Amino acid sequence: MNRLTQILTGLGLFGAAVLALIHQQQRVTNARLEARQAQAQVRHLRSDLAAARADTRVVTRYVDRVHTVRERGHTIVKEIPVYVSRKADTACPVPAGFVRLHDAAAANVPVGDPRGADAAASGLALSAVAGTVADNYTACHENAEQLSALQALLRERQPTPPP
Repeated sequence: MNRLTQILTGLGLFGAAVLALIHQQQRVTNARLEARQAQAQVRHLRSDLAAARADTRVVTRYVDRVHTVRERGHTIVKEIPVYVSRKADTACPVPAGFVRLHDAAAANVPVGDPRGADAAASGLALSAVAGTVADNYTACHENAEQLSALQALLRERQPTPPP
């Protein structure tokens, strides 16, 4: 029996060693998996950080450009009385048809049928039309700057192709 006890004890110890080895191997495998996941998360966070920095640069450039566009627009509007005098306002009555056409174009809706009253003066001064047009062009330039900034943001966010 003594020999049988020794064999069983040896088998038991061998089995325990195998189980310990399997357990240790599982821990190593799990640690490697967690390390790969952590590395992937680090890459993702670095990418997010780079994108946020790019976003900040683009937004800063956009805000600066829009500020410049607005300043130029305000300067132009202030100069309207120099270029469109009261005499010009009096000499050139703005027809109601022009006002209807301009308003329809601004709203992007059909003008409708012409009316007999379209030829009559609208009571709107030519300088007011110049102010509206200048404001509209300023808004147009602001939109163009916004679009340019969004396009720049998309270009910066595109992944670079691998070498």
